[in-house]
Amino acid sequence: MAGSGKTTFMQRINAHLHAKKTPPYVINLDPAVTHSPFQSNIDIRDSVNYKKVMEEYGLGPNGGIMTSLNLFATKVDQVIGLLEKRAQPDPQNPSRKPISTILVDTPGQIEVFVWSASGTIFLDSLASSFPTVIAYIIDTPRSSSTSTFMGNMLYACSILYKTKLPMILVCNKTDAKDASFIKEWMTDYEAFQAALNEDENRNAFGGQEGGGSGTGYMGSLINSMSLVLEEFYSHLSVVGVSALHGTGIDEFFDAVKEKAEEFKRDYQPELERVRAEKEENRRKQREKELEKMMRDMSMGGGESSSAVADVKQDDDDEIRPLSDESSDEDFDEDTREGLQARYEAALMEGKSVDEDASFVKYLHSQRG
Repeated sequence: MAGSGKTTFMQRINAHLHAKKTPPYVINLDPAVTHSPFQSNIDIRDSVNYKKVMEEYGLGPNGGIMTSLNLFATKVDQVIGLLEKRAQPDPQNPSRKPISTILVDTPGQIEVFVWSASGTIFLDSLASSFPTVIAYIIDTPRSSSTSTFMGNMLYACSILYKTKLPMILVCNKTDAKDASFIKEWMTDYEAFQAALNEDENRNAFGGQEGGGSGTGYMGSLINSMSLVLEEFYSHLSVVGVSALHGTGIDEFFDAVKEKAEEFKRDYQPELERVRAEKEENRRKQREKELEKMMRDMSMGGGESSSAVADVKQDDDDEIRPLSDESSDEDFDEDTREGLQARYEAALMEGKSVDEDASFVKYLHSQRG
């Protein structure tokens, strides 16, 4: 959520891990940030110039961020390769410890990252190599309104649905307002109803022409959403923190460890199943395309043709040139002229031949 203190929170957990003598590997994926209070090991700004992307493609701020992420996504294999290398002991430098924690700072605009192709590529690539946990940062004081609270829950639900990864709700700014009311609203339906009624009575949603006790539609919608999301709440861990003062950070990392185990136990098998299913679908699609090509060439249905064999290498590793003697003797000149005449006659009669059809394919169809 934009403005919830995400960057300050990143700085706090980064400093916390350094203090514990377990420095993290930090990745910044926000191309529009002008100043970062922490140093990144991999920074998208080193590879993509956000302002030049906006100028070159004639884009606005959000379009520039998304396009920058799309451009950087072409390097995701290099990023994962670096992470996997750093996660292993270095035989040339035994004193350097393998990384145990990777922190990824994403753009604050949820739709730009979570609902974009590049965001999906990054998350899927990370989850395929490392236990991955999503931390959704909430502005606790702003969420004291039932409408803002429900908006945050819908955002969190969409992220959980899209990423299919374990998630932690991090209620930031608890130095300004305690986050206990959020936990209560998520677990006690009656408490949320009481808060919703209070907001309606004090016209928190606005009424017709500025009067009345609020819009019944808004209250009814929020009430319905709270019933729908009740099951969703059970899949979330809620942690209250103050990025400014550092309170609640230990509890946050305890929740991360718990969610990492949950990832290995529940999410990873499902991800592997989905990945295997996609690979199987791709294999079937390739076979289908090959079968169609073989049919088009009239080389026999979906079965493999005996005319196509595996490539073999001779033991002497010698590439033999083609003989100069074979083809002219085997191909009768009269036959050549007769076939050519039939081909030209068919063209004169107006019979269509596909642009991609070869002379051999045409002859075969004429024989049939």
